[in-house]
Amino acid sequence: MKSDVASTPRPANDSGTTAPREPLWSQVKHAILSLIQDERLPANAPLPSESDLCQRFSVSRTVVREAMNQLVYEHVIYKRQGKGAFVAGRRESQEFVGSIIGFSDEWFEKHRAVDRRILRQASTFPGARARELLQLPAGDGPESRVVEVSRVLSVEGIPHMLVTISIPEHLVPGLDQVPLQARSLYDVLRRRYGLHFQSADRWIEAVTTTAENAQLLEVTTSTPLIAIESCAHSASGQPIEYWQALCRTDVASLHFQIRR
Repeated sequence: MKSDVASTPRPANDSGTTAPREPLWSQVKHAILSLIQDERLPANAPLPSESDLCQRFSVSRTVVREAMNQLVYEHVIYKRQGKGAFVAGRRESQEFVGSIIGFSDEWFEKHRAVDRRILRQASTFPGARARELLQLPAGDGPESRVVEVSRVLSVEGIPHMLVTISIPEHLVPGLDQVPLQARSLYDVLRRRYGLHFQSADRWIEAVTTTAENAQLLEVTTSTPLIAIESCAHSASGQPIEYWQALCRTDVASLHFQIRR
């Protein structure tokens, strides 16, 4: 059955003239909100496809996309590339950015399942930025190498973060061979290598990303993401870990606690 989102009469204003009609995309947006409320769709419930919504509301795909984009902006829904749109529900806070706790450790404490997709795990030479912050010597000697681990971290099947971590190889011999799909990396670093992070410097900026990274995070290339760069130190001040991450904030918000 088709909706009459475009049939709302234009009311007269105080001067007796006809008021401008609400934009069609805004009418569709409110119709989708009514759909979510009337059917009591829970968080993470799938919404009808764009083509289904076009047919339901008798509007073009451009109108539906504008309405959906506005709902994404307002954090009412979120999109997963190739999978459609879903009800967002309440965004949970992520604390790991403002602390030394790891991403997996934080969600474990919240009793949430974390999936880890390993993209790369190898002994290699770091890029210039990682070498600078980790204070590694230039050259091709063993003291210049790092173990690099790139992963997509998902919470209950929804990708949250794409992260690449580099650790000086002399601190973690054999880490490139350790199975990490079902284990917290920070737990491995603590238990197997005795590495404990005491402080970290972090840089944060808003970015968009490449088509490849967008596909890994199941978002579009126009989706705003948060880029985080971090260098962690031991109690003695030695830099022992460098990472770069892309985070989705449509599914969780980053929380910082400032103390005097």
